[in-house]
Amino acid sequence: MNVEELKKHANHVRQNAIRAVYSAQSGHPGGSLSSADILTYLYFEVMDINAENVGSIDRDRFVLSKGHITPGYYSVLAEKGFIPQEDITTFRKFGSKLQGHPNMNYIEAVDMSTGSLGQGVSTAVGMAMANKLDGNKHHIFTLLGDGECQEGEVWEAAMAASHYKLDNITFMVDCNHLQIDGEVEKVMNVYPLDKKFEGFGFEVVKADGHDFEAIKNAFDYALSVKRKPAVILWNTVKGKGVSFMEDQAGWHGKAPNEEQFKQAMKDLGGDE
Repeated sequence: MNVEELKKHANHVRQNAIRAVYSAQSGHPGGSLSSADILTYLYFEVMDINAENVGSIDRDRFVLSKGHITPGYYSVLAEKGFIPQEDITTFRKFGSKLQGHPNMNYIEAVDMSTGSLGQGVSTAVGMAMANKLDGNKHHIFTLLGDGECQEGEVWEAAMAASHYKLDNITFMVDCNHLQIDGEVEKVMNVYPLDKKFEGFGFEVVKADGHDFEAIKNAFDYALSVKRKPAVILWNTVKGKGVSFMEDQAGWHGKAPNEEQFKQAMKDLGGDE
């Protein structure tokens, strides 16, 4: 798939993420938008997952450790065909499968129910260990937020991944530098993350999370690493693509009103 096709998919993911949050009048748009390009590339170019093998153990797996960005996650799954597009506007509605945090019992393509920060990455490490023990050659991917790295459980998982030389897992950190209470560096500074992960024995890759050529190169390199885990630190903009949401902590977990929804869709070139 060429860059223009990937951009088109990612933009549609952003449109649907905004539709989901607006329809529910709740949810987390900021991180959904910052990670849209990364998740689009992951699902369309990297992971071995499709309609035929989604129910099989013999495929790659993804754990959304920052489990609150389901508007973006569900939109990627819909773009890939695992969720009907029309279900996006049922987000967080009573009886919908698209709840505020992913539930593996409702959607076959969701590999882990997540929400409590730090637990998803720990589960992903367990999956990678199980694959090693079983001789399963498939890869595990997990996406964290930089604010999530304030959780001690993240570093326990990192320590285990390094200790067991899990080269079949790739950590990814959405480094948009904002969390619900403001700037990550001011709330509880986790930077420099590259030095911290290096200290835990990881191969560290840093890349622009909105440049598809850079995204490709980062994945290619991370997946070539042997005998130790890799982490990709994605430099991103919270709220990417929507003018009034970009780099604004207030849009971590807030729904747009009607006027803001129209402006957001205009920014993204979509129909209301």
